[in-house]
Amino acid sequence: MVNGVEHVGKRPGEFDIIARYFAPLASDTAALGLKDDAAVLTVTAGHELVVTCDTIIEGVHFLKDDPPESVGHKALAVNLSDLTAKGARAYVYVLSIALPENICGEWLEGFSAGLKDLQGYSGISLIGGDTTASPGPLTITITALGLVTHQHAVMRLGAKPKDRLYLSGTIGDAYLGLRLRREPARAATWGLSEDDVEYLVDRYRRPVPNSELALLVRNFGQAAVDVSDGLVGDVAKLCAVSHVGAEIETARVPFSAAAQKALAREPNLLPVLITAGDDYGIVVAVSATSAADFESEIKAKEASFRAIGTIVEAEKGLRVLDGEGHPMELKHKGFSHF
Repeated sequence: MVNGVEHVGKRPGEFDIIARYFAPLASDTAALGLKDDAAVLTVTAGHELVVTCDTIIEGVHFLKDDPPESVGHKALAVNLSDLTAKGARAYVYVLSIALPENICGEWLEGFSAGLKDLQGYSGISLIGGDTTASPGPLTITITALGLVTHQHAVMRLGAKPKDRLYLSGTIGDAYLGLRLRREPARAATWGLSEDDVEYLVDRYRRPVPNSELALLVRNFGQAAVDVSDGLVGDVAKLCAVSHVGAEIETARVPFSAAAQKALAREPNLLPVLITAGDDYGIVVAVSATSAADFESEIKAKEASFRAIGTIVEAEKGLRVLDGEGHPMELKHKGFSHF
């Protein structure tokens, strides 16, 4: 029972869903209280809109029994990560959700709470979307809009040889968290504590979008990309657009304490962790002449960026170096849906 309404086993109608769960998230006046079928945006002078769109699907991006709060968080976080990589400030978003019959009011309550928590962190708000029934699976699409000063968006294009590569956050935690959800016995194999397991599973369920890093990206980034499909694969995408190569030093890639325990027990996890998806860190290329200033800003702001490699000439390609500086042979560079 929530707010005097019975939720368990019963799903409200479309307009009740919008009014009860999503209208409270629509704080921007552009949303028109979600009472219309469109929003009207007034963009601040001197700024550009950055638009990104991501879909997450039950069984592909989250598990059927994941908490609804974490599903709401993840749906929005993956879009916020894209905005951060562009150096953009989160502004507003549109939500489209296709609901199977088994989704009830209690689930929607949790889902909208997950969205609300992340809205409070990032400053973004809902302005509209679409709610529909579906035979399944549960499918959620968010289109997020960010604001950036005119001609200051940081794209994948722009990296140059000798630029330094920096990465925010840690790599491989989401993969390990998903693996533990499917194979709980791995915790003992990897020597993990209950706290380690909880941390890794939470990293899979609730990626950190790092919206506060957008200003650093915008002020120093020559090019940037968020790590959604694997560190190596996403660096490769940046290189392809910028027509450059890169060297990634795995000895400098940051891993969480829990991931380090797993790697110590199972060293052959390394190629998997640097190519698995769902990390949502930010890789940014910073010019060699600005690197010292960037590192000073990182230290002053206690930001999570760490140097992991260098941009090189295109003909040198993308090389991943092991702990002794030798090139690694990788079966694949990152996650692909197809």
